[in-house]
Amino acid sequence: MTAAVEMPRVQECTVASCAYNRTNDCHAFAITIGSSDHARCHTFVEMPVRGGSEQLVAQVGACQRSDCQHNSDLECHAPAITVGAAMDLADCMTYQSR
Repeated sequence: MTAAVEMPRVQECTVASCAYNRTNDCHAFAITIGSSDHARCHTFVEMPVRGGSEQLVAQVGACQRSDCQHNSDLECHAPAITVGAAMDLADCMTYQSR
């Protein structure tokens, strides 16, 4: 039997060009954060259509930035995160190096 895990919510996403963004909320089921050089949102996609579900607020499904203070075993343990423009079009603004 698998136990349900509480994942951090994407509290805000200011990347309006993302297909999952509606009024600064991410509506993907879950997102992945990480890259070898910075905390990029790998779920970001620019398309002319909007995706996801209006009833959902995205969660952080995985984080590949093991050097983040909120990361334990490649899972995010921040209470919530914010995504915005930084080094790339969509980055985790909650990322903090250990």
